[in-house]
Amino acid sequence: MAANVSTTNEKTDKTETSQMHSEEKNKPRNGADILIQALHDQNVDIVFGYPGGAVLHVYDALYRNPIRHILTRHEQGAIHAAEGYARVLNKTGVVIATSGPGATNLVTGIADAMIDSIPLVVFTGQVATHVIGSDAFQEADIMGITTPITKHNYQVQDVNDIPRIVKEAFHIANSGRKGPVLIDFPKNISASIFDEALAEANREEELYLPGYQPNIKPNFLQIQKAIQAIGGSKQPLILAGAGVLFADARHELTEFAEKYKLPVINTLLGLGSIHGQHELNFGMAGMHGAAVANDAIQKADLLINIGARFDDRLTGDTKLFAPKATIIHIDIDPAEIGKNIPTDIPIVADAKEALKALLKNDFDGPDTSEWLSYLNEKQQDTPYWYVEDENEILPQQIIEMVHSITNGDAVVTTDVGQHQMWAAQYYKLNHDHQWVTSGGLGTMGFGFPAAIGAQFAKPDKKVITFCGDAGFQMTLQELALLNEYNLPVKVVIVNNGALGMVRQWQELFYDGRYSQSLMPVQPDFVKLAEAYGVKGYRINTMEEAQSILEEALNSDEPVVIDARVKQLENVYPMVPAGKSLDDIVGVKKF
Repeated sequence: MAANVSTTNEKTDKTETSQMHSEEKNKPRNGADILIQALHDQNVDIVFGYPGGAVLHVYDALYRNPIRHILTRHEQGAIHAAEGYARVLNKTGVVIATSGPGATNLVTGIADAMIDSIPLVVFTGQVATHVIGSDAFQEADIMGITTPITKHNYQVQDVNDIPRIVKEAFHIANSGRKGPVLIDFPKNISASIFDEALAEANREEELYLPGYQPNIKPNFLQIQKAIQAIGGSKQPLILAGAGVLFADARHELTEFAEKYKLPVINTLLGLGSIHGQHELNFGMAGMHGAAVANDAIQKADLLINIGARFDDRLTGDTKLFAPKATIIHIDIDPAEIGKNIPTDIPIVADAKEALKALLKNDFDGPDTSEWLSYLNEKQQDTPYWYVEDENEILPQQIIEMVHSITNGDAVVTTDVGQHQMWAAQYYKLNHDHQWVTSGGLGTMGFGFPAAIGAQFAKPDKKVITFCGDAGFQMTLQELALLNEYNLPVKVVIVNNGALGMVRQWQELFYDGRYSQSLMPVQPDFVKLAEAYGVKGYRINTMEEAQSILEEALNSDEPVVIDARVKQLENVYPMVPAGKSLDDIVGVKKF
């Protein structure tokens, strides 16, 4: 009898559930429902955000039509997590915040994503349309604020425009030169009833953006000019930037370099575009780049820039940059070509398509044997270096040990400063899409939430974030997420008790006047981790470093490692700001 009763009850439950679904299906949908449907249509599987009054309809729709939502503890944490997610998956990250302070707390992350070409779609709540401009509670002109730091922004004025706007936003964010798109969402629009008669038409409507047609394929004649220049060169050099990674062109770059025996150097954001220990890889160039990479730029007779924007931290004095080189510049963004460095052969194209076109043409490449022999000798004579200290741990040693334990396979995020440069120098990346750092904006507080986003994106990968003690304190509240979701992120705090890079510049250029760059009072990071329910470790000596790092990094749990390192250690080599790459200091010949 019990079984029959149970069966009857199950049938009753199923009938009631079916009726509820039917009623829900026939119920008129509001703007918030349509927004969530539009996200489903874009295959969004995770959203980072923080609710508030202006987005309550949206969060109610999320409750009824679930997409995985990660409640960060600050809006800045949400957008940096979305950046980390987008960077390692090469997929658009999604963020939601409320109006006013919720929206303005996203501004730093939006600017960061814009300059580093990270695809994001950012939804901000807004006060109702009829009170916009009246200084209503939690009103901010986020359209005006973000116009210079987004690829495009929208304010929804008609509920029936939501499907089109969302479709356009995702297309713009993740095509051409990628970047952030913002959609401002007034509260009354989220509550307005959608005209279902338009739904199917909107869903099938083709994208029509006549003013936005990024050029993907390279011009045939320009490719021929590039081929001619490569074939006639004696000391060619490839400079690979983040554009190679965004185009998923690592395979094509490696094949092209190997086919014609072309040496490759990277920008900071281009690391991972070729294997870190490939025989043709001569490392990172720029302010804290390898001596061999900077020397190669200055001696090259042909520089092939693929997907890099010639920023000042790479070039130093632009008048003295690559003085002997013919410049080929391949970039998806025509605005970057010729902007900072005069270009002889411009190629506006996606990096992958340009490399495919170059590979399709078999041509007689240059004889680079002498050039490679010179660069290999230079690399051996002027490696990265440090002087071991009997009494203190060096930050470089910590990063070398982490690299050794993880075999160069971990996804690595960094904050900004000295530790960022040491990680770029000493953590040799085996794969693409495993390096996440803030380049153009140099945003402190970026590294830890970016690691959280990266771990959500790749749950089966080991994710390590190198943070300075100062930058970590800017977004450390996101430790709550490591506990809540059991995210096995490994936080390595390179703790020198200072704003390390600021202190280094004060030592070198301000006669050692350490104005507000030392931090004598800090939290106990181990206790802080434990307060959030996360395992904490402290490293004080080299003797304990190896065993602690092995235990912590090989665990399946989230961990925080407070590595106490030498405070006065400097990052070398270094090209002082505004100087020529020939003016590099801190190089030792071995």
